[in-house]
Amino acid sequence: MKWSKRAAAALASLLLLSTVVQAGGADKAPPRETRTAPETRLALPGEAEKAAKIPELTVVTPEPAKPEAEVPRPADGTAGEEEKKSPAFPEAEDWQLLLVNPWNEIPEDYEVTLKTLPDGNKVDEKAFDDLSAMLEACREAGLRPKICSSYRTQSKQTYLYNNKITRLRNAGYSRAAAEAEAGRWVARPGTSEHQLGLAVDIVSQSYQALTKKQEQTKEQKWLMEHCWEYGFILRYPNDKSEITGIGYEPWHYRYVGRDAALDIRDSGLCMEEYLLLREETLAADKQA
Repeated sequence: MKWSKRAAAALASLLLLSTVVQAGGADKAPPRETRTAPETRLALPGEAEKAAKIPELTVVTPEPAKPEAEVPRPADGTAGEEEKKSPAFPEAEDWQLLLVNPWNEIPEDYEVTLKTLPDGNKVDEKAFDDLSAMLEACREAGLRPKICSSYRTQSKQTYLYNNKITRLRNAGYSRAAAEAEAGRWVARPGTSEHQLGLAVDIVSQSYQALTKKQEQTKEQKWLMEHCWEYGFILRYPNDKSEITGIGYEPWHYRYVGRDAALDIRDSGLCMEEYLLLREETLAADKQA
């Protein structure tokens, strides 16, 4: 179909008018909502992988405070601070409280009457029955105590002492230093309680090394708690080395009799402290 010149002009006018109307309407259209683009930044290398590995936070609700536990008895055979009692100093025979240490030698006229235990160890007959009862009670508790040293002759003590010095000398100690150090662990001949027949070294069958770890064995824990019931004391307790002259030995037990053992145990004193206080107390009583 052919458009006349007049029709074509009219159509062009209409199209022009429509364009103007649409343009005017656009100015009146409501403004669009303006949104702010989220802030962006370049991620560092490997940052996404690290973020993925960060664990989720776990909120932990604290448990209510627990009451303080009772302070256990020290594992050194002594009474705790709050349990210490003033010594009663029960009557005792001289041999029971005979002090033998680096400064007090065994009297020349001291006599020992030995009795042999089933395992071949020998002790003074005065300590035999209580020692046997203590070992039996320990075994009945399901434990396995073993005596590794008991009575020693002068020659045996001399050998042990000299052997200790030799090993220290080989380790680089001077003669004087070796003798001083050896004396802290092996008594000089004539100053060892083993020569009295009243001392025994007891270890666990499962751990027989003479080290501080011995105190951690079940056997030593039992002995430290019950030895006084059978007349024995842990002779060289912890933190008393400066007084006894011997290093801490959680295996060395000395027989002093049941009454004296209980008194020493309750006092929290080592034997040197106990005997000094006993001497002072008895002297004061005489003067009163």
